[in-house]
Amino acid sequence: MEHEEILLRLRERILAFATSRFRKEAAEDLAQETLLLLHEKYGHIWALEDLLPLAFRILRYKAAAAWRKARRRGESTAASVEEEPLLDLMSNPGRMAENQELLRRMKEAFSRLGSRCRELFIYKIDGMDFGEIQRRMGAASLNTVYTWDHRCRQRLRELLGDPWTKY
Repeated sequence: MEHEEILLRLRERILAFATSRFRKEAAEDLAQETLLLLHEKYGHIWALEDLLPLAFRILRYKAAAAWRKARRRGESTAASVEEEPLLDLMSNPGRMAENQELLRRMKEAFSRLGSRCRELFIYKIDGMDFGEIQRRMGAASLNTVYTWDHRCRQRLRELLGDPWTKY
């Protein structure tokens, strides 16, 4: 048997096995990755009876890695954006009034915070991590920034009248 014929038969079997367990697109990707790895690392093996079990073992490892990666990223539990309805705040006058009241209370509480807390919250809203905030604010250590953050959030909750701390 020629090398091309061996690869074609091997690809057919790998793809059939992968398609029986995964979506067609994912199966094709896994089959391609498996063949690529066989070519790069096991190019010296050309007997079909040796390549087939090796290919299936590689395919199972690749499939497990893809499953773990999707699980870690939350792709298996993600909701489709097209299926989720958009929240219309204007259709519910009660919710709109609650949001306006919360915004008013937040503005008032924010204005009563100290300048360090206001600066810290602005940096956090801008998406800075604690290391960047440490450099910007000239803090001695990262733990100092963590302490400031904790105290500022606690003070904001006090100013807002956090309902969970009332009881």
